[in-house]
Amino acid sequence: MNELTENIFNCIKAGKVDVTSSFPPDMRGKNGAFEYTKTALEQGIAPNDILEKALIPAMDIVGTRFAKKEIFVPQMLLSAKAMSAAMSHLKPYFKSGESKLKGRLIIGTVSGDLHDIGKNLVAMMVEGSGWEIIDLGVDVDAEKFMKAIDQYPDSAIGLSALLTTTMENMKRIVEVIRKNYPENKLLVGGAPVTMDYCKSIGADYYSPDPQGAVKYLNTLIK
Repeated sequence: MNELTENIFNCIKAGKVDVTSSFPPDMRGKNGAFEYTKTALEQGIAPNDILEKALIPAMDIVGTRFAKKEIFVPQMLLSAKAMSAAMSHLKPYFKSGESKLKGRLIIGTVSGDLHDIGKNLVAMMVEGSGWEIIDLGVDVDAEKFMKAIDQYPDSAIGLSALLTTTMENMKRIVEVIRKNYPENKLLVGGAPVTMDYCKSIGADYYSPDPQGAVKYLNTLIK
């Protein structure tokens, strides 16, 4: 890891977004992930090297610390925001085909549910590990999921429900997707969801934290 990728790594781990961000206090007034990534690309460091040597290992540490309850949602969101700042420079290279992502995840909170913090954390963590995210937002019904899968047929699909009352909607959406796309991997999550429930509705994987989703998705890479 050279000095620039190490700086990007440290900024993401610490949640230092850019030069204007005041957190963390000991890095106030210094460049953040946004500036260091821009400089790294200008100096000829390959986008995949930035992704694999800075973003992925930094977010892996952040995710592990979050799963162990060593940090909490505010700190993780800042790291995810720093990661997104770095990704804003990398995305054009991935979209052009010059660099490759690991795969694609379609994600959304199921119909009737407007909660998005958990979904957003998973999306940010998965993106930081080298996947493209198709975020459908909240209150997503089966039809909207199906349209997205029609457009991106090789994607994994993530469904989130934060209310016990919307778990039935999750079940119905999983049934529709399973009927039409039996080969696509389905991940489910949310406060009331369990592995037993995941199995009972025919989904493939459940994790109580974003890091588990990242690890599972990475097992799907061919």
